[in-house]
Amino acid sequence: MDFEEIETITVLGAGNMGHGIAEVAALAGYDVRMRDIKDEFVQDGYDDIEWSLNKLAEKEQLTQDEADATLDRITPLVDVEEAVSDADVVIEAVPEKMEIKKDVYEEVEEYAPEAAIFATNTSSLSITELSEVTERPEQFCGMHFFNPPVRMQLVEVISGAHSSEETLDTIEQLAEAFDKSPVRVRKDSPGFIVNRILVPLMNEACWLVHDDEATIAEVDSTTKFDIGLPMGSFELSDQVGNDVGLHVLEYMHEVLGEPYAPCPLLEEKVENEELGKKTGKGFYDYENGGVDIPTDAGSDHVENRLLAVMANEVGKLVENDVAPVGDIDDAVMLGGGFPEGPAKLADKAGLETLVETLEAAHEETGGERFAVSGGLRNAATEGGFYGSDDEGTTEFENIVVDYPGEMVGHVELDRPHRMNTVSPDLMDELSEAIDLLAEDDDVRAILLTGAGDKAFSAGADVQSMASNATPLEAVELSKKGQETFGKLEECPMPVVAGIDGYALGGGMELATCADLRVASERSELGQPEHNLGLLPGWGGTQRLANIVGEGRAKEIIFTAERYDAAEMADYGFVNEVVANDELDDRAFELAADLAAGPPVAQRFTKRAMHAGRDDTEAGLEVESQAFGHLIGTDDVMEGITAFMGDGEPEFEGK
Repeated sequence: MDFEEIETITVLGAGNMGHGIAEVAALAGYDVRMRDIKDEFVQDGYDDIEWSLNKLAEKEQLTQDEADATLDRITPLVDVEEAVSDADVVIEAVPEKMEIKKDVYEEVEEYAPEAAIFATNTSSLSITELSEVTERPEQFCGMHFFNPPVRMQLVEVISGAHSSEETLDTIEQLAEAFDKSPVRVRKDSPGFIVNRILVPLMNEACWLVHDDEATIAEVDSTTKFDIGLPMGSFELSDQVGNDVGLHVLEYMHEVLGEPYAPCPLLEEKVENEELGKKTGKGFYDYENGGVDIPTDAGSDHVENRLLAVMANEVGKLVENDVAPVGDIDDAVMLGGGFPEGPAKLADKAGLETLVETLEAAHEETGGERFAVSGGLRNAATEGGFYGSDDEGTTEFENIVVDYPGEMVGHVELDRPHRMNTVSPDLMDELSEAIDLLAEDDDVRAILLTGAGDKAFSAGADVQSMASNATPLEAVELSKKGQETFGKLEECPMPVVAGIDGYALGGGMELATCADLRVASERSELGQPEHNLGLLPGWGGTQRLANIVGEGRAKEIIFTAERYDAAEMADYGFVNEVVANDELDDRAFELAADLAAGPPVAQRFTKRAMHAGRDDTEAGLEVESQAFGHLIGTDDVMEGITAFMGDGEPEFEGK
């Protein structure tokens, strides 16, 4: 089955995952058959989809007509033959029990077309074992969505022992058509990538408490505020469901052995039906206060232990060719919401330190839980999972700096899994990149964009800044943003911002510091800080008025509304609005045009305009002095000569 031939998709199961996958497929334009074993089950799923689509319409993420058309593409069914007889792809999302899934495939095999691909939405079970129930194991693979499928970006595409490359390629293309980010899992291994990292992490958190090495508060404070993960380990376990985590662990234990033995503390929670948020009680009591994690109760011991366990799992995945390091980090950031991948976190902590942590724990316990993987030892020897930087080149983790030609230096905010939100680390790297490009004689204009097509930047990374809770820390954070963005604004060369998707809060403040802004039609811009009881803190209260005037600036900030690109063009903030698929080319073309201009004159022009914002006389003085300086430059002679000869000048900045 080639990707281009796919028209009809059958989703088996109408529960939370099933109806979510059906909605995603229908939103992508496919005809969908959603099947469950009872009318009431499939109708409940259909009703949930209708509710979700109406919510998307209310939020103006699609029109009501588009929502209605999407729902019309979904047919709820109970009869298996009717559900799969014309399916091009069958995505199974029934309960996570091997025998239940096998029974489903034995029945579906009887009625599905020979060319149809089967994809199982399992979170940990063996793809190979399930595929061997069918007569088409080469047309069988894993397609693991994350909950809720409508919002979560990641899809793990998992190869079974028999999966053909054509099948995997087709399912990856299908995931992209669903507007998702597929990550290939090269080998059928329990937990695949994300759960292979997260579940042992949650289990180790339990062991730390069970063995009286730490309290729940200490573990979750460390996880959330010291390591910087979206949730505390126990908070995450309660969110996922302690029974779900235990089920995955039991399967890992069965297949991978003793290191994955579930902690008795977790087993006790499940035995007492304290499953987390869904039952009102887990590691936290949600009926009496819920989650309350102190910001300052973390410990180095807990941090090293948890990072070491994650690093060890990364080492095992790499060693066994389940996935390369970069894909592991991408998957965990997309599927687990990590601000950085586990391999990068481990590299920052120092792999030698983490190896020593595991060795000490192994010596103390004598068990296999802390046996250091060969993959981790090799990475430690090589200076890190990403190797050591022995060449003296500048390496960035949150941005990408490249040189697309035409004297343009390109800075891309590279955190698509976090909507390119701005963290303190990103600000540090942006500051360094501006210096790097400003000192490069071969660069005469900067193009600033965001990775992916969801956001230029959706604002501040609130999670990474959660520990900046005191007034003094908040003041310093504000000053850091003001100075970093100010450096971009004061950069001697022209700066073009290519805005695609959201430019909100700090993201819009960053775009404000560019000289020109090009936006795609789908872009949304705004300063929503007042909705949070805050104000724009990275220069927005000052710089925005310089572009759109004080009245418009107050409107944008006080209303905290989102504006489409056309509205912001009317306000004078956006210089040009282009079709979505033309944004990259047009933004580069504009940057290249500016790069071909007279660099000395551009530098002085920016300086004069900035000087005159608050003091016209000062600006005029800078202007006159600059005019006098420029009149004797080679660039002026080049410009005049080209003008007289009706040619194009080639400015050299002299």
